Amino acid sequence: MTTSTGPGVEGRVESVNLAVVRTGEWTMQKGRSGIDKRPVDHSVLLTADGVEGDTICDLKHHGGPDQAVYAYSCDDLAFWAAELGQPLSPGAVGENLTLSGVDCSGAVVGERWQIGAAVLQVRGPRIPCRVFAGFRGVPDLVKRFIAAGRPGAYLAVLRPAAVKGGDTVRVVDRPAHGVTVAHILAARTGERTLLPQVATAREHLGVRGRAWLDRTLDVTRT
Repeated sequence: MTTSTGPGVEGRVESVNLAVVRTGEWTMQKGRSGIDKRPVDHSVLLTADGVEGDTICDLKHHGGPDQAVYAYSCDDLAFWAAELGQPLSPGAVGENLTLSGVDCSGAVVGERWQIGAAVLQVRGPRIPCRVFAGFRGVPDLVKRFIAAGRPGAYLAVLRPAAVKGGDTVRVVDRPAHGVTVAHILAARTGERTLLPQVATAREHLGVRGRAWLDRTLDVTRT
């Protein structure tokens, strides 16, 4: 991959994407989904509660302060376009921010990014679901997404501000533990040998991530 992360690394917001609410059988029991996101040509406010103007239909599994913003890199989009044989434009995997120059899937949990005047913090990976597979029309996409280790990053908003396409993304700092969102995805989907390493990042995980880690560690101790 050509992108990287680390203090001082700078990237770019290629687009800010908001939901177009869709319905259909692939939306499962909710009957509607905001996974289909499209670029907008205006500034969008990022707040602790999420992305202004976006729509989240499944609040049990998505959204909240620790999943306020979802970021995905152009390199990862290009990988999936080749892998699936589909054209994937910005927003095509449900991301709010499509970025270049920053490795969203290799981001260390707890590292902070400045985008324009906003400050965001990496909290964890996107966990794929059947709605995602149905949206893209690829029945085995969940399995392939996990195997590829390119989950993108969920972020909390520490300093709210409006952002837009063309804004600079700067990695402000990163924790020393080195646990990435890809590590957490792997641990959550079967690689239990990673749990001791992931536990060193507990303080930087979101509420859902800490609850999963604590439950899993309790099970492994019994």
